[in-house]
Amino acid sequence: MTPPAVVVPAARSVSFGLVRGTVGPGATRIVVSVDGRKAGETEPVWGRFTVRVALPPRDARVRVTALGQRGGRASTTIAPVFGLPRAAAQPTTRRFEDPVLARRLRAALAQYSGITSAYVEDLGTGAGAAWNAGARYPAASTLKLAIAVEAMRRLGGIPRPGAPLDVLLADMLELSDNAAANELETWLGGSESGGAEYVNATMEALGLEDSHLYGGFAVGTSRGPGPMSIDVVSQPVFGHEKYTTAWDLARLARDIHLAAEGRGPLVELDGFTAAEARYLLFLLAHSKDHGKLDREVGGRAVVLHKAGWIIHARHDNGVVYWRHGAFVATVMTWNDYGVDDEASDALAGRVARIALERFRELRREPPPGRLMRPLA
Repeated sequence: MTPPAVVVPAARSVSFGLVRGTVGPGATRIVVSVDGRKAGETEPVWGRFTVRVALPPRDARVRVTALGQRGGRASTTIAPVFGLPRAAAQPTTRRFEDPVLARRLRAALAQYSGITSAYVEDLGTGAGAAWNAGARYPAASTLKLAIAVEAMRRLGGIPRPGAPLDVLLADMLELSDNAAANELETWLGGSESGGAEYVNATMEALGLEDSHLYGGFAVGTSRGPGPMSIDVVSQPVFGHEKYTTAWDLARLARDIHLAAEGRGPLVELDGFTAAEARYLLFLLAHSKDHGKLDREVGGRAVVLHKAGWIIHARHDNGVVYWRHGAFVATVMTWNDYGVDDEASDALAGRVARIALERFRELRREPPPGRLMRPLA
């Protein structure tokens, strides 16, 4: 017996539970185990197999074993694989505002001393809410996620574990290391500013027209109508700086999520694949930056996110995965006198909790149609 050739999942990637591959002649059964426990099985057809299994929301070992008629067996182990809920892979529907969620969101934001913006959207049902989501803020480190997307497009595949680009990407996304971000920009365009222009071109191709990356990071430290009222109520006044909006950041996170299942605008760009999206999500799942969007949903959900902050601004952006699916959440804050880190992080956690609770309510008791107001 020859070991099965597993196409998905790959090591150091996320998985929604799909196990697919090929096996040589003589195999009559495929058994998949997760961390030593049997999770699913199937019969190969013409040397191919597909199995759907449930994976825990953490790093796991997936073992695929081919069994033969005469007791022969051969196995392939893939690890680590970060499990995400199968329900999160369902198609996204048209976005619409949920008035109950909108009221709760605005009430939470009103308690913050400074300028705020937020965007939340259930990626399965399309329900969501937004406030001041079109306002521009200094982006801080949030656009490092866009640098990672462009780096994967240029690389044309998942880097070998421990390779220089793998280390740089992990340092940039997991540790938010500025020097790593600068090195990646230089790798992309010959200089920090040259690399930034490539990143800007990709963001423009994705329709993220209110985001712009200027050069590198300090080492050591009018728009069309949107489906969720993407307006500008108030926005900070700042100088020549990297900038973005809650609406743009939310779409970037959503695009990476969709790409992980081979859907959405990112995979329509040359050079970006579903496997690369799953690798980036794996890195986001291992962020060492906690206590923000993940602050109040621990035990009920996992948060894959990229935060950013400077003296006057503090933001968090990511995808929250829970039992029945996933939702994108973006919270941005600004204070002219300097942000209160604890207050900004607490607000991000409160917004994520409010969204999770509301989306759980909607799954249990779908509200009357008149409450679900579709927006142009």
